[in-house]
Amino acid sequence: MNPIVTVQDAVTAFADFMEPTDAELDAVEREMPVILADVDLLDAYITTLDRTPTELDNRRIRRARRRALAARLALLNQDAGASVPGGAA
Repeated sequence: MNPIVTVQDAVTAFADFMEPTDAELDAVEREMPVILADVDLLDAYITTLDRTPTELDNRRIRRARRRALAARLALLNQDAGASVPGGAA
């Protein structure tokens, strides 16, 4: 009988060098409001998959869509403001 060997050592052999950099972690942190708003929007859509949406469901979807768009706009404005050197002319 042959023993079953896991590939854990092969998979985690490079884990020390494959960690995200500080810049990547900062980018994820900046995008977290957008990610959470998108999760809320998907959750609103998922609740209506197996039934006809009620007026309350439609309101929830509209609110979630507005929050997702607002979060994206805030991120774009934040990035645009940070990338303009020297201020406005």
